[in-house]
Amino acid sequence: MLFLLFAPMVWAQGNYRPGDVVPKPFLKVYGFECFFSVSPISEQLRSLMDSCSMHQKGRISWDDLRYLQILHCDAEGNSIVGEMVCAASISNDLLEIFKALYVAAYPIEKMRLIDYYHGDDEASMRDNNSSCFNQRSITAGGKASKHSYGLAVDINPKYNPYYKKKGVSKVIVRPEGSSDYLNREEAFPYKIVRGDLCYRLFKQHGFQWGGSWLSGKDYQHFEKPAPRPQTYRNNPPAGHRQSLPDPPNPIPQN
Repeated sequence: MLFLLFAPMVWAQGNYRPGDVVPKPFLKVYGFECFFSVSPISEQLRSLMDSCSMHQKGRISWDDLRYLQILHCDAEGNSIVGEMVCAASISNDLLEIFKALYVAAYPIEKMRLIDYYHGDDEASMRDNNSSCFNQRSITAGGKASKHSYGLAVDINPKYNPYYKKKGVSKVIVRPEGSSDYLNREEAFPYKIVRGDLCYRLFKQHGFQWGGSWLSGKDYQHFEKPAPRPQTYRNNPPAGHRQSLPDPPNPIPQN
């Protein structure tokens, strides 16, 4: 009996693929919860990611990653099937965040795997595609990005660009063509600002925002710090810990 009840929903939901718009009548009948899920990386997905977003297998294993399917709303109010690969350690955080953003109709234009952009972060950003896992260096070059470990998420990157000044006159803005969106006082769609719902949800789940950085700005970027190793110095035995009084004027949390 239960199978007969849910079979139409499973069949219908299976007809929608990442990037598809889900009609409002379907959501009214079946709800949106069936579009939110976390799963291991399948063999089919491994074939897509292999030698693309996953090209340095010694850095992280397939078992350390998870595939998310979610719904997101664009600025026109369409409900779109989205997808993302992230670290297993933050998969439930992201599922909760994106579910809350969807319920609030917070606009996210696109959310496809970066492998469909051949792992090209610049191309993905120019298309305003929100993404997470991709084994690459940080934008300024050099060390591996938190994206290489699936611990960083870029949201609506075209309208929330990366900005850094080098030397007296050189300015780096990524993606190309997004300089108009560096003026954060202007009103435009898909903009992330301190204190908005996207910012608050990621902060509540322990993420840091690139828009708060001092050496440059990365308004699209949220990253989860890696946990500190457990050592005697930062985690002494209970009998050796000191209890410090609370400060008289606690610092307000952002």
